[in-house]
Amino acid sequence: MQYLGEHLLPGRLGHFFAILCFAASFVALLSFFKATQAKTADEQNSWRRMGRTAYRINVFAVFAVLATIFYIVSNRLFEYNFAWEHSSKALKFQYVLACIWEAQEGSFLLWTIWVCVLGMILMRTAGKWETPVMTVMSFTQFCLATMIMGIYLFGNKIGINPFLLVRQTEMGMRAPIFSQPDYMSIPQMQDGQGLNALLQNYWMVIHPPVLFLGFSSTVVPFAYAIAGLWKKDFGGWTRVALPWTLFSACVLGTGVMMGAAWAYEALSFGGYWGWDPVENASMVPWLVMIAGLHTQVIYNSTGHSLRATYFFLITQFILVLYSTFLTRSGILGDLSVHAFVSAGMNVQLFLFLAVFLVPAYGLFIARYRNIPHISREEATDSREFWMFIGSLILFLSALYIIISTSLPVINLVKEQKVAIDDAAFTYNRIEIFIAILVGILTAFGQYLRYKGTGKGVLLKKLWLPTAIALAVSLSISLFGGIHYDKYGAGFLAAIHIALFAAVYAVIANIEYIRTGLKWNWKSAGGSIAHIGFGLMLVGILISSAKKQVLSYNMEGVRFANADPKQDPLENISLVKGVRIDMNKYWATYMGDDSLEPRSQTRYYRIHFQEKKTNHEFDLYPNLIRNTKGMEGGTPNPDKYHYWNRDIFMYITGFSPHDEQNDTAQFKPQAVRLKDTAFYSRGYVILDSVVKNPNNGKYHFGVNDTALMAMVTVVSRDSMRYHASPVIYVKDNQPHFLNDTVFAQDLALRFNKITDDQKIELGMKESTDMVPFIAAKVLEFPQINILWFGTIIMIIGFVMSMLWRRRQAKVKMEVR
Repeated sequence: MQYLGEHLLPGRLGHFFAILCFAASFVALLSFFKATQAKTADEQNSWRRMGRTAYRINVFAVFAVLATIFYIVSNRLFEYNFAWEHSSKALKFQYVLACIWEAQEGSFLLWTIWVCVLGMILMRTAGKWETPVMTVMSFTQFCLATMIMGIYLFGNKIGINPFLLVRQTEMGMRAPIFSQPDYMSIPQMQDGQGLNALLQNYWMVIHPPVLFLGFSSTVVPFAYAIAGLWKKDFGGWTRVALPWTLFSACVLGTGVMMGAAWAYEALSFGGYWGWDPVENASMVPWLVMIAGLHTQVIYNSTGHSLRATYFFLITQFILVLYSTFLTRSGILGDLSVHAFVSAGMNVQLFLFLAVFLVPAYGLFIARYRNIPHISREEATDSREFWMFIGSLILFLSALYIIISTSLPVINLVKEQKVAIDDAAFTYNRIEIFIAILVGILTAFGQYLRYKGTGKGVLLKKLWLPTAIALAVSLSISLFGGIHYDKYGAGFLAAIHIALFAAVYAVIANIEYIRTGLKWNWKSAGGSIAHIGFGLMLVGILISSAKKQVLSYNMEGVRFANADPKQDPLENISLVKGVRIDMNKYWATYMGDDSLEPRSQTRYYRIHFQEKKTNHEFDLYPNLIRNTKGMEGGTPNPDKYHYWNRDIFMYITGFSPHDEQNDTAQFKPQAVRLKDTAFYSRGYVILDSVVKNPNNGKYHFGVNDTALMAMVTVVSRDSMRYHASPVIYVKDNQPHFLNDTVFAQDLALRFNKITDDQKIELGMKESTDMVPFIAAKVLEFPQINILWFGTIIMIIGFVMSMLWRRRQAKVKMEVR
């Protein structure tokens, strides 16, 4: 059948480049392997040239695949499943890249791109380590290339083809519309399903590339470690690889914290870290990487901990692959907002993990006895001893997190299922003590000397920073208002101790730069990174322990369409135009608007006024209409930044105003004073009638003709509300000022005084009278310390990387 309106050339070219990527990476793998095993220099050079050529072809093919996908998506070629499933006409251009890596195959392509870039750099800089390292890099590329092939081998699907037409998918082959040659003209094919609402955020344009650069970079220290075992040059690679370890730790840590910033900006779990399984899976390799980084420094300085370095640097990459399996197999699909749904690739993902795990640990075990090891134990007053202890603590922390995160996998093979009731506390109760230990070790570790420090030296150098840290932390504990008693006095005490450890890490490292390094900033990268880490701990502890809910619901209002996961007592109702008392602020819901006709985002304007200072500001939390056929909307928070705190708000329920749907009528009820009249959810009591009311709500004078009924509304749950409808005469015509009890969806009108001197009230029950929203509002004190500490830590990593690279060059020149 000849289909009309399809653009087939881009897809054919793209799939050709995907196959070329696979073939070129295989040739590069084979060539670099043969070059590593070559017996003569000529043979090695010949195979190396072939490997480089094949790798460059692979790089070209990968970027050609990216360019083709970008062309398909940006031109809205909806005959392709990639464009139809992940984009739409309403999608803003800046999110085109985000919709590329929303897809499984798109994120694998992003990973492949970064491995390409890193491989090109290594071919120029790795020197004698080029061929074994590039063998590992090419094997990684080969495995990743299989993820975007989308071919069938002996009936088994290998990878996902990003260039499939909609009619070629399993769904498309069953749909009758594709039996028509002009199917592109039907309404269903005129627009795509759109980008996931959660991903329509600027952080999702920059966070995934940085995070995947971090994931990709973990293969470089791994490749050097494998090369050292393979060539039996066990310690020769550690100095040249150290800048790469620092680079990987820096970029992966940055990517993780960008994810935290995205969660803070775009998600509604009320913060930057929720111990989400995918968050955990990305942080665990970083923790092990940091452990390996420190043991690598130990070995370069003392000759100790080389075996531990091999173990940590191999494990961190294996954990990246395991995290890939967790997040892409669909196992975490119901537990994480980050996880991919299953795409039928579970076996391939498992094999991707296994083909690295088995050979890597097998080679490590086989060579273990040959790895140089100093039998003499480190002195307990030496720097290397406590650095190793710190690395071990980080590894144990990572082990605890990954085991807890892997419960869905464990439950697949266990008859008795394991469940976690309070996920956050499950992690926090352990990690708070990890923070204490790591903070204290970070504080005093750099004051120690390699191979031994000597008696009294440590006390002489540390008494001043210890005293300052103790004074600062005590001041924060006593006067900072940290009274987090949700989990008892013991956990609160641990928070205060951790706060001291974090402050101690900051103060001690500043003092070390002054006294130990004599303000030599070139070599201060490690201390600066430690200062940043300490500040991050301070920010985490204070912002979490002092996090305050401002939106306590004192009215008992519940919403039929509110998020069931939210605590109704922490969600306040805001009626349009009505000022509400919200803790330290007055809050007024001013209305909602959509920024542009095609926008699927509705912004809600809430005006805040601080009671103490009268400072005013507006927040604009929004709801993005869900895509991919899902009903409802996804809330995006907004926040206001003070220098010392953030006000954080998101929508949890709403009732849009629709007068056309409000068909309810006022029903008359005649009552005397103190009589009751019933409505569906309770009853009303006529308390009194006031002539010409003049109060904060109404302003009538003595010459006016006005009557106000004072009414008490009592709901079925014994909640009491007050209303005061008014009738007045103007130009010989009656006019009515109705009053509404929005909590009960009840409007009251003063209709008239009857002939028998009763008061006739009109009562109308409707949910469509006035728009109102439910919202959760939080205050995060000192959260800026966390972001500032993150930036300082990144700067420290970069400084340390440049310093270690310079040192490695000097060592090679001396040799």
